[in-house]
Amino acid sequence: MSIIVILKSFMATFLFEDIVFGPVKSRRLGVSLGINLMPGNMKICNFNCIYCECGWTGVSVDEPSKMPDRESVSEALEARFKDMLIKKQKPDVITYAGNGEPTLHPEFLKIIDDSIELRNRYFPDAKIAVLTNATTIWDKDIRETLSKIEMNILKLDSVNNDTVYIHNQPLGKYDVKEVIENLTKFNGKLIIQTLFLRGTYNGKPIDNTTPEEISGWLKALKKIKPSEVMIYTISRDTPLGDLLKKVPKKELDEIAAKVRRLGIKTQVSE
Repeated sequence: MSIIVILKSFMATFLFEDIVFGPVKSRRLGVSLGINLMPGNMKICNFNCIYCECGWTGVSVDEPSKMPDRESVSEALEARFKDMLIKKQKPDVITYAGNGEPTLHPEFLKIIDDSIELRNRYFPDAKIAVLTNATTIWDKDIRETLSKIEMNILKLDSVNNDTVYIHNQPLGKYDVKEVIENLTKFNGKLIIQTLFLRGTYNGKPIDNTTPEEISGWLKALKKIKPSEVMIYTISRDTPLGDLLKKVPKKELDEIAAKVRRLGIKTQVSE
């Protein structure tokens, strides 16, 4: 796995240089084989999350390169599958994440179809996951493609627009009510992923664990009815360094207990 390290602002963050990376042990997904659809030297995303391990959106090393095309992704994935068979390795999950928002790739729909075919051929027991910020699910084709896989994991860090514009910093129009409505269109075939944190940004306190935040978030979950909720906090370097603080495991467990009382499976990661 090749990694480009970026030194910016306060802490070192990193980018994945290769199309396929790992397998790695994921705290939420088990043995995960990662796929990066973005350039190897630039983060491309329509969010600019203050906690992103890839750093700030638009930060590059040298000159930005193009996204890998569909054929390159398929070839890289098949080559890694063959190598894993030789090494007697087996992935639990094939995970689309990497240097930004995977659904922004212009060939995303066809790439997922290719991945399903390759997975079925080489590792039929493995699941396919896509980690997405949910900004593109207004598109019916994106929703239908995400519905084909086993783990479409969608971000919902807050139900308050003001909080989203601090934590996630959307680079375009964002309306959390509209996003929640689109999340309900999956009819429960989705996983909600939420990162909780505290700290300061531009001299202002930030915290998406307040009673108001949690109450609104729980109401949204009742409406969305996801099959699972993944709760976690920061665990790696962020662009803001020690200005951001982890939420203690005990508090994450308390939040998870409230979700479970809704009848929703919940996973907690530190």
